[in-house]
Amino acid sequence: MPESSEAGPPPPRPGPHAGGTAITVVVVHREQPVRCAVTVAAFLTSTVPVRVVVVDNGSTAAAREQLYAGLREAPGVEVLELGQNTGFGPGANAGLRRALAGGADVVGVAPHDALPEPDCVSLLLDELARRPHAGLVSADVGDGLCPVVDPYFGAIGRVRGRQVGWEDCGHPHGTLFLARAECLRQVGLFDERYFAYGEEADLGVRARRAGWDVGIVHGARVTNPELGGTDAAVDYLMTRNTLLLVREHFGRYRGGVRVVWALGQLGAGVVRPAGRPWIFSARGRAWALVDHVRGRHGPPPEHLLSTRSGRPGRGGGRTGGTVGDRG
Repeated sequence: MPESSEAGPPPPRPGPHAGGTAITVVVVHREQPVRCAVTVAAFLTSTVPVRVVVVDNGSTAAAREQLYAGLREAPGVEVLELGQNTGFGPGANAGLRRALAGGADVVGVAPHDALPEPDCVSLLLDELARRPHAGLVSADVGDGLCPVVDPYFGAIGRVRGRQVGWEDCGHPHGTLFLARAECLRQVGLFDERYFAYGEEADLGVRARRAGWDVGIVHGARVTNPELGGTDAAVDYLMTRNTLLLVREHFGRYRGGVRVVWALGQLGAGVVRPAGRPWIFSARGRAWALVDHVRGRHGPPPEHLLSTRSGRPGRGGGRTGGTVGDRG
């Protein structure tokens, strides 16, 4: 049976895997209880023991009831109810604090519909064990890319340099990554200004600058079915948070260049619809630019939250549900 908590004492220390590392995976959930139960089952059937903390990001009472029913046979799973949609990063932070207080040596983060292969977590742990300076290690989402952070364009992907094993990268994928507890204690958790999208890139930049290695393990596969939320809200968050990332970490000059580039992308998308990227909302991008200049962070404006897109997930994209769970 799952355990429910709001604050309370720290959970029991996670059971170690064969190498002696205690690992807890934080799964951020909102309004997708069936998918979440499948995700939890996938982690619990990993080839190494994993403790799971599900953070419920303000789901309805009906969804929470269905979640508990779906987790009835899941041993030792804790459900942490936040009572409101705090966003993916803040929701994950609540679970991470819980896991770290419980003595986890390694913590993982995933949205409620990430589906790791049985050996995925084990492969990630093996690389952490081999690399004492590795702070963040990302699963492979199968897009053939290595995530990097460009000082002008922000989080982007480049063609991977190898087919199997560790490759240095700029940041982990949001679909699933593991973090060494010491790394998070040094550099901090997710920057909650991002709300959703881009917070893992910011974390990667901070970890690398603090001297930690960040990498992706090709072959440690995880999948996710779709990108949730509305086109307008997702494009808003992606645009606004990219502008924040570039300005914060690479300075005002590059941040200004990125704003000009974003304006050009917006104009080109309006004038030439056939050339638009895979997700595009003129309204979302325009508001993102306005709010970036205003310094407004956190959740997207309410008027951008109607009509979900349900687009297929790509790379480390946030998945099914609503924006607060990386959807």
